Amino acid sequence: MAVRRLLDGLYLGSGYLSALFLVAISLTIVAQIIGRFFGVAIDSTESAGFSLAASTFLGLAYTFRHDGHIRVTLLIRLASGPLAKVTELWGVGFCAAAMGYLTYWSFDLVYFSYVFGDISPGLLAIPFWIPRSAMAVGALILTIALIDELIGILRGQTPSYVANSSALFKDGGDD
Repeated sequence: MAVRRLLDGLYLGSGYLSALFLVAISLTIVAQIIGRFFGVAIDSTESAGFSLAASTFLGLAYTFRHDGHIRVTLLIRLASGPLAKVTELWGVGFCAAAMGYLTYWSFDLVYFSYVFGDISPGLLAIPFWIPRSAMAVGALILTIALIDELIGILRGQTPSYVANSSALFKDGGDD
């Protein structure tokens, strides 16, 4: 139970961070607009882009757990019994492996960005390892969520994205 609460807290915290980066996007754009009235150049394009990447990746796990991702359930609906479970396991397992691969290379990118001192070319000159860290951490949290889901399916539990899906899509109309 403690692990479940910890993981759910991780996914929820990641979702809140994602929302904060959405707020950061709006704040940087508003700052740019206000800056124009006073003749001050504020480069919101770069910081808004970095915030968008952070928001996207940090929001992946929370969105996955709450059935916000698009899933094509045609094969799973056609299968029944053990075949449906195998199909679900294959889909989640494949995604976990793919995200694990992406996560590894994301952290590799962060490391080498830090080592080589890569700096963004805009007015702010932000070290690239900072925004890339948000991408890597978001990918890691989604990988954890996928492995968590895989273990749950192996234990015979209903996948969280099925249990948390809205009533609108319970009839299978989400293909």
